[in-house]
Amino acid sequence: MEPHLLGLLLGLLLCGTGVLAGYPIWWSLALGQQYTSLGSQPLLCGSIPGLVPKQLRFCRNYIEIMPSVAEGVKLGIQECQHQFRGRRWNCTTIDDSLAIFGPVLDKATRESAFVHAIASAGVAFAVTRSCAEGTSTICGCDSHHKGPPGEGWKWGGCSEDADFGVLVSREFADARENRPDARSAMNKHNNEAGRTTILDHMHLKCKCHGLSGSCEVKTCWWAQPDFRAIGDFLKDKYDSASEMVVEKHRESRGWVETLRAKYALFKPPTERDLVYYENSPNFCEPNPETGSFGTRDRTCNVTSHGIDGCDLLCCGRGHNTRTEKRKEKCHCIFHWCCYVSCQECVRIYDVHTCK
Repeated sequence: MEPHLLGLLLGLLLCGTGVLAGYPIWWSLALGQQYTSLGSQPLLCGSIPGLVPKQLRFCRNYIEIMPSVAEGVKLGIQECQHQFRGRRWNCTTIDDSLAIFGPVLDKATRESAFVHAIASAGVAFAVTRSCAEGTSTICGCDSHHKGPPGEGWKWGGCSEDADFGVLVSREFADARENRPDARSAMNKHNNEAGRTTILDHMHLKCKCHGLSGSCEVKTCWWAQPDFRAIGDFLKDKYDSASEMVVEKHRESRGWVETLRAKYALFKPPTERDLVYYENSPNFCEPNPETGSFGTRDRTCNVTSHGIDGCDLLCCGRGHNTRTEKRKEKCHCIFHWCCYVSCQECVRIYDVHTCK
């Protein structure tokens, strides 16, 4: 990472506890030493930062699921970084900090909406996959097949129990979202949108059986999609997220904040849409208050007219170009039987970075 970014990171780490006020800081379980030690050391629930009492009870009662919960958050972070790799905000995380995204998620922006949705979806996905692989004794394959078999096939294999994974994600991730304020309502909505995407994308996966692959018998089971499909879908929902306004109501327990679509002429958001109610910063310049790292020294695409292009990504500041030599395999030949031999070539590429 560039030196000016390291300086900004230090500033973010010293921003004080205000950053952590409503932060799901248990996400930090997916980064750093705690994550790398999951496979070799027992997980101590009391050592996970930021757990509310309900989450702590869940962790202690279902300790064998917790590595999958951490894996799910890690999966969500990696997918976020893939989806935003060419945008001004590229889902950068901060090592050795409980607020792993810095102050970016303090605001109720589109970025916050996406991160909550993809993280919750990641937890549901990883728990479901873990159960199907038999790594937990309290869950397994889905024995409640939905509907009779179709013509030419029968149920078989291990259907992934996405309902169980969604339940775990809902019970754990939503446990802290019980405040009567707008941000809690927004987080719960977006968490559920992420999980619903998993259920909506379940599909039949089939395998043929018979002599010489004749497919005389075909067995099928329910399977989750590749997580990339979930990320692609939620990224589209990010681009079309619904802007909301906050309304206050007085109830028996006191003042309660709810969300209403800002523009009545537009179709109101469904449970599958992402919602937000605060505008995003432009992320062009470093700003410790908003968590923006700026786009200086970011690689840009000189031929693109999209957000990853040098004009937009560099915010009009222009870009630098340098040449870079890379060693690559070339002139590969397949030899019977059975190996491939290649030569090594040096190719020169132009690399463009924002000023």
